Amino acid sequence: MAYRVLGRAGPPQPRRARRLLFAFTLSLSCTYLCYSFLCCCDDLGRSRLLGAPRCLRGPSAGGQKLLQKSRPCDPSRPTPSEPSAPSAPTVPAPRLSGSNHSGSPKLGTKRLPQALIVGVKKGGTRAVLEFIRVHPDVRALGTEPHFFDRNYGRGLDWYRSLMPRTLESQITLEKTPSYFVTQEAPRRIFNMSRDTKLIVVVRNPVTRAISDYTQTLSKKPDIPTFEGLSFRNRTLGLVDVSWNAIRIGMYVLHLESWLQYFPLAQIHFVSGERLITDPAGEMGRVQDFLGIKRFITDKHFYFNKTKGFPCLKKTESSLLPRCLGKSKGRTHVQIDPEVIDQLREFYRPYNIKFYETVGQDFRWE
Repeated sequence: MAYRVLGRAGPPQPRRARRLLFAFTLSLSCTYLCYSFLCCCDDLGRSRLLGAPRCLRGPSAGGQKLLQKSRPCDPSRPTPSEPSAPSAPTVPAPRLSGSNHSGSPKLGTKRLPQALIVGVKKGGTRAVLEFIRVHPDVRALGTEPHFFDRNYGRGLDWYRSLMPRTLESQITLEKTPSYFVTQEAPRRIFNMSRDTKLIVVVRNPVTRAISDYTQTLSKKPDIPTFEGLSFRNRTLGLVDVSWNAIRIGMYVLHLESWLQYFPLAQIHFVSGERLITDPAGEMGRVQDFLGIKRFITDKHFYFNKTKGFPCLKKTESSLLPRCLGKSKGRTHVQIDPEVIDQLREFYRPYNIKFYETVGQDFRWE
């Protein structure tokens, strides 16, 4: 019998026949793979255009090796042309969500704060905030949002949007010292969460008032003297409690409003004086109160003689030590010692009642 392959007569040699068969099979496979690849690219292009997730729909056995790193489509996921079915609300878990300006991913979820530094003005609240932010289990808002006093009408969603992203294991914290003297703040915070932990930084009320006045004087040089603002009648020793700088220091009166909503165990008082002389000890107690490990210790601090208070040493992420801004550590205005003595006598009964209420003697007398 005669054979004719590609115009050549006679039986082909066995090796040549195998080569021809292999070449024919390879040609068919390449054609099939190219066709599969073009179809897949078309699906990917449509997905990109419609904003759908990139995936491949049922890659064939012939194309599996080429496309094995591609993610198959989830059949339970609606296609771009199908409306998504409503799902039951779920609690957000820590996840990768979006990217920041540097292109690196943002971890965590924005949550309402579990702890607040609520007071007091010129007591040392900024120092506590900066110190506690060193802790890896705490994320704190750097600015004062004034939500529970000035911006409550904006709603909790607005408030939450201001917060830093946190993991499930981290605490979200913010600081606004004016909350402590705002009548509505305790109820509003309670309505957000009755489990909120509250931190109050207190200081000798006379020293605090002078510091408050010094700050105001730097912004408004034409205000009356400290003595003139402190008394309605200095001769009679009548202190003007309507002046905010004096009223803030009547701590026990403001505390009464908070104790109507929160137990004393849920409020931690930081000594502004001990924060200067023993920052590690005071911050150790803050960490205990928040239920986190004592990460911040003596090794984090050094004393800045120029400012007169402790600063944070340089860390791995910062080449320079971190100290509070120029507005902190101002030299106080000189006050007549007799005025200071009169104010100490005025505050004495309020201080004693405050010590008894919180169970601490701050030794301001």
